[in-house]
Amino acid sequence: MQHHMTLETLALPWKSDLDIKKMKVYSHTTLLSDIDNIQEGNDIALKGANDEYYGWVPYATFMKEVFKQWKLTKAYYNALLNSVEAAITTVDGNGNFLFLNHKSEDMYGLTLNEVYGQSITKFFEKEAIVLMSTMKEKQGVTNKYNQPHPNVHVLINTTPVYVDKQVVGGISIERDISDMVRLNDELSSTTAYLHELESTSQIQQNLSPFSKIKGRSPVLKEAINLANKVAKTDAPVLITGDSGVGKELFAEGIHNAGKRSNQPFVAINCGAIPTALFESELFGYEQGAFTGAVKGGKKGKFDAAKGGTIFLDEIGEMPLELQVKLLRVLQEKHYYRVSGNEALPTDVRIIAATNRDLEKMIAEGSFREDLYYRLNVISISIPPLRDRIEDIPELIQLFLKEFSLKYSMPIPEIDPEVMYTFLQHSWQGNIRQLRNIIERIIILANDNEVIKPHHLPKNFVKENNPPTLNIQFEEMKKINGQSKEEIQYALQKTFGNKAAAAKLLGISRATLYNKLKKYNL
Repeated sequence: MQHHMTLETLALPWKSDLDIKKMKVYSHTTLLSDIDNIQEGNDIALKGANDEYYGWVPYATFMKEVFKQWKLTKAYYNALLNSVEAAITTVDGNGNFLFLNHKSEDMYGLTLNEVYGQSITKFFEKEAIVLMSTMKEKQGVTNKYNQPHPNVHVLINTTPVYVDKQVVGGISIERDISDMVRLNDELSSTTAYLHELESTSQIQQNLSPFSKIKGRSPVLKEAINLANKVAKTDAPVLITGDSGVGKELFAEGIHNAGKRSNQPFVAINCGAIPTALFESELFGYEQGAFTGAVKGGKKGKFDAAKGGTIFLDEIGEMPLELQVKLLRVLQEKHYYRVSGNEALPTDVRIIAATNRDLEKMIAEGSFREDLYYRLNVISISIPPLRDRIEDIPELIQLFLKEFSLKYSMPIPEIDPEVMYTFLQHSWQGNIRQLRNIIERIIILANDNEVIKPHHLPKNFVKENNPPTLNIQFEEMKKINGQSKEEIQYALQKTFGNKAAAAKLLGISRATLYNKLKKYNL
């Protein structure tokens, strides 16, 4: 496709016997693509910079080149559309099919040969075809959720096609997200089912609503006590904390400890749902909201959580346009489904969580201040693992038992130096990181093998700054372990882990136990 081909490249030398009255006159720099219309049989005369005729293009030559360029354009057009990993459909101004690429044929079970020239409304429901409304309203859409067939979910982009400011057709580009939608629905259903089972199990065993949160550190107990107090109310709660600290466990605990415990707990990860899907996921949609919409519409998460709790995890990832709609729901206590006119009352408790600095996001303009204060009636900060290191030994034993059972492996012994390394680590990934490392240890360790430092991931060991750690370790070993103060210091440094304390003191565990008995520690 030679978009910049000038008429001059096709021209023959000017001849004095040519009849200029029967010719169309253009400048020699005119592009072939700029020619609007030439009457059949009319040759083209070319004028130079000095306004003199110096060349001409026979009509037959012109049409031959136009036909050649049309074939080239069509070849590139077809190659381009069939190489895109999205379903592409083009129609003329009346909505008749002009083209379907291979992806579109596969997605809808149609072939270009069987639909070419036929109306798109013959194969899809007329009232909700996005491409038809695009041409009618002369307005394209970007990343709009659509359901062209009952089991096909897409994100669609459409644009009208213009010639001389007139709409002559339209193009739609659709990305298949059916698997994503299906997995999201399955995950939501499974999560709700598991939560119901866990709640029933906790009631039967008379367990605390916060029993899944392990640890005895003062900072953790303080957070649990606050959560337990808040649970008795319906006040919105904002849970903050680093990634991996267990924010969802706190949200579940608040729900289970409150008056809505017998109602649904619906968790939504605001960072995992595409923006185009978010509104329909949250609020549902009415029949005819888009192509192939389920008859009678579809309920959203607010419907599913009626009477219970909605947990908005990673609230900082929620798009700004959705923040506005969520704020309106919190203020007015009702919501509208997509394309719906009926105000539906809300009866849910809102718990939100984030690992981001929302106040900083407000200053940057990426989070609404009014929504922040609506959600932040009660704020609970979950302490990172580095601030509750005394809980690490208990968590390690818990995860060792969990993964030993899962993989049918014996529970290995942890070398005191490894325990000391764990206690000194900064744990940027918090409990999730600790859990993953213990799972790795169980999988890779041999039967009856003592876990040594070399079993730990290399990047994990590097993060611990070994030179400083070794110096501390060697200095501790110099302690003779004779005084009560020295033993207390060792236990303090190892957060009560006796095996690690004995290692640091350079004595056996039996000797340490004798000292503890002697000093009544």
